[in-house]
Amino acid sequence: MKFSAAHRIYNPEFSESENLQMFKQCASKNGHGHNYTLEVVVAGQPHPNTGYLIDLKDLKNIIQMEVIDILDHKNLNADVDFFHDIIPTSENLAVFVWQALDGKIPNVKLYKVKISENDTSSVEYYGNPIEIHRFVNNYS
Repeated sequence: MKFSAAHRIYNPEFSESENLQMFKQCASKNGHGHNYTLEVVVAGQPHPNTGYLIDLKDLKNIIQMEVIDILDHKNLNADVDFFHDIIPTSENLAVFVWQALDGKIPNVKLYKVKISENDTSSVEYYGNPIEIHRFVNNYS
């Protein structure tokens, strides 16, 4: 699924020059935006009557209500309570999505959340804070 959102990557404990040095153009006072791609992977046993883990329409509806409606066309820093005290990186965005979905998808286990902020950079999260993976693809 896709959503668009803006954010500013900065640490309020740093000076403006420290933020610019650390986060470069991502620390711009006006922020910047991404057209994110969200992938959600669930695990479980297929239902004997359907062969599905979960009907994809049902899964999409849950993701829409619990995640996309909250994030799409928002300023993450200003409009999403989760990010008022947390830097809205893709890593922290993956944690937000995990927390928003965990326990809300019936009959399956949330296995992985993947956030891609563009064609060359993505994050995968498996529900354990020390298991966040950042990927960079320089092929494009």
